[in-house]
Amino acid sequence: MTRTERHHFWQQILAEWAASELSGAAFCREHALGYHQFRYWCRKLRPEGESQTGAGFTRVAPVADADTADGLTVSLPGGVSITGLHAGNVELLSAVLSQL
Repeated sequence: MTRTERHHFWQQILAEWAASELSGAAFCREHALGYHQFRYWCRKLRPEGESQTGAGFTRVAPVADADTADGLTVSLPGGVSITGLHAGNVELLSAVLSQL
């Protein structure tokens, strides 16, 4: 496959992924693609000036009227929230997040 063909192939793959509602990892599993190569092409073909999204740090602040008996809540992009986290199930959270 030539450089131009490879470039076009990955443009099509990334367009299909953007149209799907799958995470990058799930899309790669479903289409038998290497996740690291997928991420490489995501970065390579990202339009100039577009900020990088993905894993990183975020500010955490206490909520004034939070009910601490319910545990911690993690809010993810797209409106997904994981609630009821505490020391007894924090390993479950780690397993869930590693699948995203």
